[in-house]
Amino acid sequence: MARSGRRPGESGARERIAESARAAFGEFGFDGATIRIIATGAGVDPALVHHYFGSKQRLFLSVMSLPFNAEFLKRQLLAPGLTGVGERLVRFFLGVWDEQPSVRPILTGIVRSAMTEPDAALLLRDFLGRQGLFQLVAAIAPDRAELRAVLVGSQLIGLAMARYIVGLEPLASADPEQLVASIGPAIERYLTGDLGAA
Repeated sequence: MARSGRRPGESGARERIAESARAAFGEFGFDGATIRIIATGAGVDPALVHHYFGSKQRLFLSVMSLPFNAEFLKRQLLAPGLTGVGERLVRFFLGVWDEQPSVRPILTGIVRSAMTEPDAALLLRDFLGRQGLFQLVAAIAPDRAELRAVLVGSQLIGLAMARYIVGLEPLASADPEQLVASIGPAIERYLTGDLGAA
């Protein structure tokens, strides 16, 4: 009879659990990604998931942090000047989803889960707020930076939801550069343009 819990000589289990959790949260969201699914994906007993991470909520927070360095991103986007900054931001955003397979489950999981899980919603708000986009926006246009950051974030999250999660055509299969050209100017207006009366 198989023993539950930690197997003797278990190595790399924590990392396998974290990888499986990212994939499960990305595919099913917080509610659908059960401990059993995560454990099966990692090839471990569910008790080992609890041993390393405690609750599913703590597991989510441990493995789903957004891997962005706001200072590095700010330097990269602003170095060429303000002209074209909207297009550069959209190109960077699409590149993260399309070209970084290790990051995509994290982004997908956070966006999927934010609808029902308060901690996921908090991570998304941090991305938009003073921990993330706000820093970039404040460096570009200090006036009404919080509103500008939320406007930019709402556009990017809507793009991610439609393209990568819902699969809304023709957006889902559109060439990234077409989206850069179409959406970049709107993002740039949010970043540098007149937003109307306060």
